[in-house]
Amino acid sequence: MTRPTCAVSECRRHFEKLLATEAITTPRFRHLTEEVFVLLEDIAWGRGGPEHLAALRSLGETLAAQGPDPMTVETGRVLLDALDEHREIFVSHIETHNCATGDCVKLAPSPCQMACPAGLDIPSYVTLIGMGREAEAISIIREDNPFPWVCGLVCTHPCEYVCVRGRMDRPIAIKDLKGYAAERAMSRMEYVNPPAPPSNGRKVCIVGAGPAGLTAAYYLRLKGYEVTVLEALPVAGGMMMVGIPRYRLPREVIDREVAMIEDMGVEIRLNTRLGKDVTIEQLREQGYEAFLIAIGAHSSYKLMIPGEDDFPQVISAVDFLRRVALGDHHAPGRRVAVIGGGNVAIDAARTCIRLGCESVTLLYRRTRSEMPAHEEEVRQAEEEGVQLQFLTVPVEIKGEAGRVTALHCLRAELGQPDASGRRRPVPVEGSDHELEVDCVIAAIGQAIDSEGVDRLEGLAWSKRGTIKANTATMETTLKGVFAAGDVVTGPATVIEAIGMGKTAADAIDRYLQGLPQPKMPPVPVRRRRLPFLEVSASKKMRLERPKMAELNTDRRRITFQQVELGLSESQAREEALRCLRCDVCIRCGLCVKICRDKMKIDALKLGYLDKEHKSDTDFRVTAEKCIACGACAVNCPNDAMQMQDRDGTRTISLCGTVLNRLKLEYCEECGKVLGPERYHDFVMKRMKDLASVVRGHRLCLDCARKKAANSHADLLPPPRHHDLKD
Repeated sequence: MTRPTCAVSECRRHFEKLLATEAITTPRFRHLTEEVFVLLEDIAWGRGGPEHLAALRSLGETLAAQGPDPMTVETGRVLLDALDEHREIFVSHIETHNCATGDCVKLAPSPCQMACPAGLDIPSYVTLIGMGREAEAISIIREDNPFPWVCGLVCTHPCEYVCVRGRMDRPIAIKDLKGYAAERAMSRMEYVNPPAPPSNGRKVCIVGAGPAGLTAAYYLRLKGYEVTVLEALPVAGGMMMVGIPRYRLPREVIDREVAMIEDMGVEIRLNTRLGKDVTIEQLREQGYEAFLIAIGAHSSYKLMIPGEDDFPQVISAVDFLRRVALGDHHAPGRRVAVIGGGNVAIDAARTCIRLGCESVTLLYRRTRSEMPAHEEEVRQAEEEGVQLQFLTVPVEIKGEAGRVTALHCLRAELGQPDASGRRRPVPVEGSDHELEVDCVIAAIGQAIDSEGVDRLEGLAWSKRGTIKANTATMETTLKGVFAAGDVVTGPATVIEAIGMGKTAADAIDRYLQGLPQPKMPPVPVRRRRLPFLEVSASKKMRLERPKMAELNTDRRRITFQQVELGLSESQAREEALRCLRCDVCIRCGLCVKICRDKMKIDALKLGYLDKEHKSDTDFRVTAEKCIACGACAVNCPNDAMQMQDRDGTRTISLCGTVLNRLKLEYCEECGKVLGPERYHDFVMKRMKDLASVVRGHRLCLDCARKKAANSHADLLPPPRHHDLKD
């Protein structure tokens, strides 16, 4: 597979080859070319600053304008063209300390950070948790996500799906660690806001107090803007508050993190709908210069079957969950059917159980393996008493006297794949049957409630009913109006909305400052490069992902208490030790190749480094064969593999995992470090001319050669007197 290239690294390699060929011979201009290479290397290795770009441009202009020969002039033009064409990439390297392609090996990002929609520096905060520094971990998280506690409970954790530890056994429990750190820091009163800058006098209005809107408000306030958030509901939080049940996300968690944003100086106006209670023209008159539409997906799709509009007991899952979240805890019926297979359907079914419904059946038209709902949610639903009925297609809702009495269904079988890639359910003729129910809850998809916003002239909408926006900047077709969250993507996740809110905040800031907008999506920022957590190879292999403690089933069926009880301190510390620190180790496999092919030792069994060819990993094997020569560490491009001599011992480690530890030996003559016995024996076997001289003595090569020379002199006959004459 061809590795992607980076414009910065390509430019650096071009100048490296140019200097190697000595094509530029004039001393002054060769020196300038060497300066260019040094500056490019700084940027590629994470040492660059904003002044590097100005210096590079100045050098390029000098080479192009004053070069004494065509080669020098062309060199200057190549540099200037690279700076113009790929300016964003150069700036990104300087500001984020990440190279999205991984071509600049020192800046190769970890897979987990690249998979996170908000770009969290996961290796850094996981390491801090392992150090017991939860408050610092929360501070790092909030540089990219103002809702660490919320996401620690309900994030869909796409980071875990690409976690390299998963190639060995199971991924790191990244979501659970985040929740642990947030709860711990909040409990200790160490969850604090960064200092808010004074107001710059400019005002931004955000429509929607959900995760996207509040995230944008937080980061805009940190940039000095006066921010007002309009919310149609009587509570802030959006779908976090009215779409996610309290047993998954307690209200006090949302309230505390929303309050943190309000404490920054963000104003939230509840019960205020754009287009009804206030217009965008009125807001412009009040001094608001930019707007962000983040209204979420609070509507739902219909089942489109007979009887759906005939009975009040047919309700949408979105409306049902909102009603319960706002305080209505009446059971919707005795026997309830929930139609759908996603997380919203599972949430609705589990909520019905807690409200006291006698029977709750979830109907899904495909099989369990095709369900989009998370496996853990499905398992917990079954434990609580939700009955799952697969390959079932509802075709009609029946009732009498204005009340639902039954749901007419057909059995189905899977046919050919549809546009989503999943096999299409095909109804089976003659499989009609009825399910006795008195309430039907539809959970087949969410839609955008565009009331009020649809009055904005010039705002382009997609065929799916979402606002068209540039995903790199969240700009809409209306000048000064941006959009983020579900209103752009359709129903998505909390963490995706947070990522878009952060992107929108940066774009709004650029718009108000008159700066050009980026052409590519933002690259995640590497916030820190922390020391490794030291752990033995045996412990690294022995540790297992912790099992989340859960509220017992009896309590879960009758209360909205939080089901997942969180990690203990010892569980969190040990889970952090499982991390492979992919922000440093780029998994190039060079250490394995050097040990196996060059040194012929083959002591590294690191199968997880190769994702294309699955093989086992065992850190403990290294100690059996390793001679502690350090060739792996010397050749490691990013200092992931390290060799340390300390207190008479040589240690070989990979990102803190101690692979081998051997006692050092010293030269009997000069006291120089020889390395461990294994390494010294390895060297002597390859120095056959010295082996007979050393004969069990511990000598460095220099002393061994001296001894060999002296031994050779002793074997010569004594000189005769006439030999000493001139």
